[in-house]
Amino acid sequence: MKLALLPWILMLLSTIPGPGFTAGAQGSCSLRCGAQDGLCSCHPTCSGLRTCCEDFLDYCLEISPSSGSMMGGKDFVVQHLKWTGPTDGVICRFKESIQTLGYVDSFYQVHCISPLLYESGYIPFTISMDNGRSFPHTGTWLAAHPYKVSESEKSQLVNETHWQYYGTSDTRGNLSLTWDTSALPTPAVTIELWGYEETGKPYSGNWTAKWSYLYPLATNIPNTGFFTFTPKPASPQYQRWKVGALRISSSRNYPGETDVRALWTNDHALAWHLGDDFRADSVAWARAQCLAWEALEDQLPNFLTELPDCPCTLAQARADSGRFFTDYGCDIEHGSVCTYHPGAVHCVRSVQASPRYGSGQQCCYTAAGTQLLTSDSTSGSTPDRGHDWGAPPYRTPPRVPGMSHWLYDVISFYYCCLWAPECPRYMKRRPSSDCRNYRPPRLASAFGDPHFVTFDGTSFSFSGNGEYVLLETTLSDLRVQGRAQPGRMPNGTQARGTGLTAVAVQEDNSDVIEVRLAGGSQVLEVLLNQKALSFTEQNWMDLKGMFLSVAAQDKVSIMLSSGAGLEVGVQGPFLSVSILLPEKFLTHTRGLLGTLNNNPRDDFTLRNGQVLPLNASAQQVFQFGADWAVSNTSSLFTYDSWPLVYQFVYGPKHNPNFKPLFPDETTLSPSETEDVVRLCESDRFCILDVMSTGSPSVGNATRIAHQLHQHRLKSLQPVVSCGWLPPPANGHKEGLRYLEGSIVRFSCNNGYSLVGPESSTCQADGKWSMPTPECQPGRRYTVLLSIIFGGLAIVALISIIYMMLHRRRKSNMTMWSSQP
Repeated sequence: MKLALLPWILMLLSTIPGPGFTAGAQGSCSLRCGAQDGLCSCHPTCSGLRTCCEDFLDYCLEISPSSGSMMGGKDFVVQHLKWTGPTDGVICRFKESIQTLGYVDSFYQVHCISPLLYESGYIPFTISMDNGRSFPHTGTWLAAHPYKVSESEKSQLVNETHWQYYGTSDTRGNLSLTWDTSALPTPAVTIELWGYEETGKPYSGNWTAKWSYLYPLATNIPNTGFFTFTPKPASPQYQRWKVGALRISSSRNYPGETDVRALWTNDHALAWHLGDDFRADSVAWARAQCLAWEALEDQLPNFLTELPDCPCTLAQARADSGRFFTDYGCDIEHGSVCTYHPGAVHCVRSVQASPRYGSGQQCCYTAAGTQLLTSDSTSGSTPDRGHDWGAPPYRTPPRVPGMSHWLYDVISFYYCCLWAPECPRYMKRRPSSDCRNYRPPRLASAFGDPHFVTFDGTSFSFSGNGEYVLLETTLSDLRVQGRAQPGRMPNGTQARGTGLTAVAVQEDNSDVIEVRLAGGSQVLEVLLNQKALSFTEQNWMDLKGMFLSVAAQDKVSIMLSSGAGLEVGVQGPFLSVSILLPEKFLTHTRGLLGTLNNNPRDDFTLRNGQVLPLNASAQQVFQFGADWAVSNTSSLFTYDSWPLVYQFVYGPKHNPNFKPLFPDETTLSPSETEDVVRLCESDRFCILDVMSTGSPSVGNATRIAHQLHQHRLKSLQPVVSCGWLPPPANGHKEGLRYLEGSIVRFSCNNGYSLVGPESSTCQADGKWSMPTPECQPGRRYTVLLSIIFGGLAIVALISIIYMMLHRRRKSNMTMWSSQP
């Protein structure tokens, strides 16, 4: 989506009398939301520019809440729209195909109920107030992965493990669930079981996903927020469903009525509803299911070949945030509760699903930072035929978020590993990836006044005042742009230094994300296609061509479909940005962050191809930076206030009248030098920022940002892996680390002896110094007996020799005594 903003703004300025103009221009936003033409605007920027049509908020809807689980059942209200007229019926239509019934409350507010969906991300919807004859009101609903919504929005299975092991040995009794009654205001409720399945031939056009209503657990019970029951085996016609969820809704609805206000539990293994055969012998039942899964799995395409290799270390995995992201099931930041991977402290998942099969990679690590492999332990990381987070275009197997993963990777783990002792079968088909082919991404950063560290390691400062190309790539149409504006001196006057105040990014036809400091403050504001986002409900968003995460109020992570990643954060009064590029971008970049080709000498390349030397003066580097100013037609930025329009649309993209403070233009007094050195130590960027802004706090923020860059760079250094080394048959090995310098030691079981080396070392060339030795039976006892009998023979021989010598000596003495 290429956004050419200039033509629209110039047209706007030619028809509107300036910043004093107020809302109320003639025209309507009915069926025009997002439009920038006409006498008035229906574009998200119109509020700040005060150019909106009078009915903008009536047709271009804002809703609350704005998000919920993709399982549906969430009631949301349309803000600002008051409906006092008659209505034949309110219909809410999602994605032009899924319709739910809405209503108007006693305060004349319009409500919709979110539908059950098979995808996550922003879902467009329209509303009809005339029973479906017209749909002029439009908005967007954010559907989230069920595990990424607030726990208060779901019903809770009390002791979820008990639910999922029910019917196995020694697991009986009652099951209970709870819910927040305020989230479902109705006097009586019905609790239903719904099952999930995917039918049809795998990887064919008739492979479909479906949630089905099965049967009620309870009907018309008081809405107390608590229910307990003793499970009974389900009727045979329902037992083909092994994965499902419970839904709680008003008893006024008919059984299985779709898209009504409701609360759902998490999806889970339905052990508690399985038949008597499972309860009689759960191990035999699960073994049969495991063998059936194994047979099916062996007929499906091999998805492992298109998955990325795991990072070698925990440090790499956490630093490579463009391609890997925290697995919420094993997070070191939340206590390392790793139910399926005991022994691990942190796991990550590949952000993007594999292109052909929609599969995902998982990588788990110990507290020592070592990767856990299934070859060594059932706690090892396992790849997924269905990516847990799903994959665009979603909706069809195996790309349905959460649920496809449950069917192909999780319930089979229950069959083979948790309910039956057949885990080797599972691990053989879900082997961990080692890291022999992993290549860390390349890192570049901008921070402070601003200062730049390119992908090839060149460091320089460029205090431009304007909007600039940080990065452009030809491999994919990836564009990253930065806006730099002057800071303020402690006395309030304008400083001769600048800093980043906004960063915008787009790749190919993706959404456009802009991260900026709101209103000159140190508060981050994120815009999606020029509309401000709220993160009060969700901190993870599935967007077109990218994922967006806001784990903290001062940092935004953007993960692009190419594997590139950005992190934008607040550092002092300015923004800092770090960009990660996979090695495939080698020789395909240009802009202020240099030419990625392992050659820093061409990092100062101008648009026309001319290259400045690395020892170019500060003034020459300033001209290099100015050369990379963006154009109006290529700008990704949002101009939603008149100061921005006047400065960056009417004015030049690079302000030639702004004169920065160059390093050779000022000196410090001895006392100032002592204070700066104490603060900055040897960090020249910190020193320059204190000089240009007069603020030690700005300098300190720059020093911290520079240290963070250096720490991440260190974490991303390549390491050599020799790959997994097996233990000897009938023996053991000591050591689960397979990186350069690691030593693996071998030993044998009782009754066997080692033939070969006792250890092997991972060498710098990626090869083990010695192969795995053998453990041969009986040799230990043979050697022991040989030693014993050999020793006895030697003792006997010595005794014989001694006796012979003794006799000979005695004979000689007799002869000597007979002489005269």
